[in-house]
Amino acid sequence: MDIKTTVFYFLSAILVIASLRVITARNPVHAALFLVLAFFTASGVWLLLEAEFLAIVLVLVYVGAVMVLFLFVVMMLDINLERLREGFWNNLWLGGPIALLMVAEMAAVLAARYFGAEAMPAPQAPGAGYSNTKELGRLIYTDYVYPFELASVILLVAIIAAITLTLRHRKDTRRLNSSEQIAVRRNDRVRMVSMPAEKE
Repeated sequence: MDIKTTVFYFLSAILVIASLRVITARNPVHAALFLVLAFFTASGVWLLLEAEFLAIVLVLVYVGAVMVLFLFVVMMLDINLERLREGFWNNLWLGGPIALLMVAEMAAVLAARYFGAEAMPAPQAPGAGYSNTKELGRLIYTDYVYPFELASVILLVAIIAAITLTLRHRKDTRRLNSSEQIAVRRNDRVRMVSMPAEKE
């Protein structure tokens, strides 16, 4: 076994343990930190696969932006952990069979002859002028341009839906009317009062 295979098994073990701790940790802050560890380890696996651009994007986007945001939101919210654990056993009848079905599907895919080492040999080494980022961009905008555009439209719809849900009028929310604030006059806010001077 060479050093690359050893590093792969080491990173894979850390990734599996961190992923399990994400869903089994009782504290949501600890779960978010384990998810950060899982992202870092997954980026290491991407580096072993010679996909440097994807590894850097995984660290910059998910760890540097998304997970920091999650961590701040989890730490700022007052989460009642006891209330979150109340519905676990009530939903186990639905979650248990779904989890077993997913494990069976993964086992069927990994055990098939089409995914073995013989069916998927190691790719050839790239040339001297090979660029991972350039090749990824070429594939996205040529072979996978329609799925890429479809994903962008779905993300646009999600952004519009999130903004619409935020801007809906509710009775228990105090809102500011910007037109009334702009149309205000000085006499409506400030009143000049003439008072005699007081002498001690």
